[in-house]
Amino acid sequence: MTKIKFTTLYLISIVAVNFAFTALPMIELPFDQTIPAGTFLVGFIFVIRDYAQKEIGSWIYLAMLAGVLLSYVMADPFVAVASAVAFGLSELIDALVFTYTKKPMRDRILISSAASTPVDSSVFLLMLGFFNLLGFAIMVIVKMIGALIVWKIVK
Repeated sequence: MTKIKFTTLYLISIVAVNFAFTALPMIELPFDQTIPAGTFLVGFIFVIRDYAQKEIGSWIYLAMLAGVLLSYVMADPFVAVASAVAFGLSELIDALVFTYTKKPMRDRILISSAASTPVDSSVFLLMLGFFNLLGFAIMVIVKMIGALIVWKIVK
């Protein structure tokens, strides 16, 4: 189990975040806008995926698929589909950056998160009908804070 600890954490995180988008209330923002409360739980999932890919290589795509299928069964199917499309696109970008960038792991985490989080956030919010610029910005910032914390910690 220790050989796939990040992969296991990755799968649990996918389901937990999708469930949070279904179960947690919307947060009111200024200017009569809202954002899903689950937004604040997403920050580290992209970094966890990077470590999971380091553990299992290109098998990460199977782990992504398993996470999507589990989310579909365990969370709201509408949220799971939006998450799957957004996550699939962003994770493809993330995996490509992670695979083909020859930078150290620490830098790949930051680069891949910067490239993939805006895609994930915009597609997800658009598909759920919650897109607004403030919510989008908050989502990207929250995700990048997670990446920056790990980037700072990993030497």
